[in-house]
Amino acid sequence: METKKYSSYAEIDYNLEILKLEKEINYQKLVLTVQKTKEAITPENIVCGFFDSYKNIISNSYVSILKLIAPYVISYFVNRKRGD
Repeated sequence: METKKYSSYAEIDYNLEILKLEKEINYQKLVLTVQKTKEAITPENIVCGFFDSYKNIISNSYVSILKLIAPYVISYFVNRKRGD
């Protein structure tokens, strides 16, 4: 890192104030992230997230399952004897 050269104490104070504000902003971002994480790790959210992931998998594969089963169902109805 390059050493900065200041021509007055006002410049030093100005840069220190900027650094102080940046530090406070980063701290508040960290606090907000921790709060959001605490909210996300409730038993209700964990269970809902678990079921949502399986719901997405099942809903995405619904068409492929239907395509796989449909020929068997059709052949069952075509090949069955009347009166059964």
